[in-house]
Amino acid sequence: MSSDLEKRKQISVRGIADVENVTTLKKYFNRHLHFTLVKDRNIATPRDFFFALAYAVRDNLVSRWIRTQQYYYEKDPKRIYYLSLEYYMGRALQNTMINIGIQSSCDEAMYQVGLDIEDLQEIEEDAGLGNGGLGRLAACFLDSMATLGLAAYGYGIRYEYGIFAQKIRDGEQTEEPDDWLRFGNPWEKARPEYMIPVNFFGRVVDISNGRKWIDTQVVYAMPYDTPIPGYKNNIVNTLRLWSAKSPVEFNLKFFNDGDYIQAVLDRNLAENISRVLYPNDNSFGGKELRLKQEYFMCSATLQDIIRRYRLSAPANCPDARKSLDMLPDKVGIQLNDTHPALAIPELMRILVDIEGLPWEKAWKITTKVCAYTNHTVLPEALERWPVSMFEYLLPRHLEIIYKINYIHLQEIIMKYPGDLDRMRRMSLIEEDGEKRINMAYLSIIGSHAVNGVAFIHSEILKHDLFKDFYELTPEKFQNKTNGITPRRWLLLCNPALSDLIAEKIGEEWITHLDQLKQLKLFASSANFQRSIQNVKQENKYKVAKLFEEQYNIKINPASLFDIQVKRIHEYKRQLLNVLHVITLYNRIKANSQKTFVPRTVIIGGKAAPGYYMAKKIIKLINYISMVINNDPDIGDKLKLIFLENYRVTLAEKIIPSADLSEQISTAGTEASGTGNMKFMLNGALTIGTLDGANVEMAEEVGNKNIFIFGMTVSDVEELKKNGYDASKYYEANPELKLCIDQIQSGYFNKNKPEEFTDVADVLMKWDRFFTLADYDSYIKCQEKVNETYLNQEKWTEMAILNIASSGKFSSDRTIIEYAREIWGVEPTWEKLPHPNETVNQN
Repeated sequence: MSSDLEKRKQISVRGIADVENVTTLKKYFNRHLHFTLVKDRNIATPRDFFFALAYAVRDNLVSRWIRTQQYYYEKDPKRIYYLSLEYYMGRALQNTMINIGIQSSCDEAMYQVGLDIEDLQEIEEDAGLGNGGLGRLAACFLDSMATLGLAAYGYGIRYEYGIFAQKIRDGEQTEEPDDWLRFGNPWEKARPEYMIPVNFFGRVVDISNGRKWIDTQVVYAMPYDTPIPGYKNNIVNTLRLWSAKSPVEFNLKFFNDGDYIQAVLDRNLAENISRVLYPNDNSFGGKELRLKQEYFMCSATLQDIIRRYRLSAPANCPDARKSLDMLPDKVGIQLNDTHPALAIPELMRILVDIEGLPWEKAWKITTKVCAYTNHTVLPEALERWPVSMFEYLLPRHLEIIYKINYIHLQEIIMKYPGDLDRMRRMSLIEEDGEKRINMAYLSIIGSHAVNGVAFIHSEILKHDLFKDFYELTPEKFQNKTNGITPRRWLLLCNPALSDLIAEKIGEEWITHLDQLKQLKLFASSANFQRSIQNVKQENKYKVAKLFEEQYNIKINPASLFDIQVKRIHEYKRQLLNVLHVITLYNRIKANSQKTFVPRTVIIGGKAAPGYYMAKKIIKLINYISMVINNDPDIGDKLKLIFLENYRVTLAEKIIPSADLSEQISTAGTEASGTGNMKFMLNGALTIGTLDGANVEMAEEVGNKNIFIFGMTVSDVEELKKNGYDASKYYEANPELKLCIDQIQSGYFNKNKPEEFTDVADVLMKWDRFFTLADYDSYIKCQEKVNETYLNQEKWTEMAILNIASSGKFSSDRTIIEYAREIWGVEPTWEKLPHPNETVNQN
């Protein structure tokens, strides 16, 4: 860590302190400490100082935020609405300071008042309103939409409790509530004036001109707005999150009975809708509360979209927006997976029942407005809601879905006369067993564009998962390979590497990541390689210090940092990683005098609370680590660490330290992955299967600079067809056999030998993800990793080429493709005047 003086004097891509800004920030900071928090320096806590700084930074956002919205109303562009039930935002303070260009000034201001800005940043709670990749993608997309100057809005739910905090006790995951709002949220602004009623239950009756939904129970949706700043362009977009509020009226029956307490308690039941984020395990649960959350978000959002559409009518033509005919020209709605699929029948209900449009016209508008992104190929993860649940919770929407399905089936009959099997396969209503509504099918039918999130994933959608729909409407299907924002995942989390890159090629890469390709010229430069190695080593030292402080484990900072961080799930194959660790352990034990490439294996991630096998995998990892990390024969040749409570903030520390990135899912199961991109951008080499975005990463960097192993998608299909017999691989490979036997026999938990027999049974009997089939190829590939790591010059050259080849994986590129090919808008790269600049009125 550099000294305070060095740190303050350092000029980096994140700017140099401006004297006027520093003075203003100190004034704002002291004002908020005094007037907002009602404290003085004598009694203020570190958390008070954090809030005072956050409010001071937000003050710098507000004028930009208001001016951006004024600009949108003046220009009246097509507005893009991103609907997602998850936003894994992480912390906002540092990201905001970087994006509006005041980080160095804030750093200097805090230094002058005797505070360390890094200590204050650590106090901020993560906004953990997502489970993993899908929610983090949504957060990256918001950053890119603001940076590209798109008039875009995120919509979701303001969960009172985010993704649970994971604690490890006796090796097991336990869950604690993530009460992220307990101290307040300095970034949000409540907007009670825009509260919106959302209806549930009730019944549907005939009226003179159609159908009417009556006798409903109302819950109010209260919006909370969070500013989303673009990078140094003075544009600030909005993330609007809904919180459930009860109607003001109490149930008069309880009042008449004198049961005031019960009346109050019943009010609170409605507010449970936004109480907690559902932990996702890629398995559809079918809980009523989840359906309520989905409809609550969709209904409130659509009402808000239409309100804004009408409010945005040009001043010279105020009646232009009374009709909704122009909705597709002014509104684009992106459904982030099937969770917001109810936006389709809800928009139809508004257009037909409330606005009085004919069905055909309403359907045309709806399909032009909506587009759908699919995020999974696992059949068990696709949402299929029971018809019976819809019948009493959303009776009018059930009628609308039945009508959508009837018209859809008529089209199939016309195109494929007599093909009843195709009709059955493509029906929105599944009739085998309990009647269920297939929400993916509804999303496809009700959208003008359907996209996967990596090339191979999109091909699987077209030729396997949604084959019938692709044959019916091939023009709908597209690919939009995911991306990550370079502002958070390089500029923020790895400042030393950012500065090094800027010294070589300038700063344009921050918003045009493809500029990194210029680094290829320096890949074999000895001086540049040394600089890259120094940055990596410094990041590794920081993580080593973190482990010593938090886990009381000393690791070798010169060891190969081998990292797999993601949700714990069988398809992500943490168990394959575990088998490699056990193999290394056995090899060292068998010949401890031999020279081995030292390795620190780091695994992190949360298991859904109800996912038994995922939680068992976590326990196995922790018990193996206890054996390895305390074995004197092993020493610092091998360490295994399980990261407790992995989240965005921890990712920002861990990813820059990685040498090797584990992306080892079974080919054909990972839609894309974005962790793989973050590691690549920060100079880690990837070991992975040809799955998800790994395929495109290999294309960009070249097969010589990535470690690819294992079965391809076609190999997996062939194996499924011929039948998978795990015992064949077990018997053929003595090292693999020993690993399984050790897990089976209790080697890693001698006090309870049967502890992990079920894990061994899954691998041997019920493994849908063919772990043992890829073991041999994986082990050989890991040997190649070791061999390459011994040649640091070669390894560093490969690392530089990975950084230089990661330009494609910017979320800016992804959003440009969505904008042009799905939403029909052009990114402006607009830069609005600074709030202090005089606006030219001519």
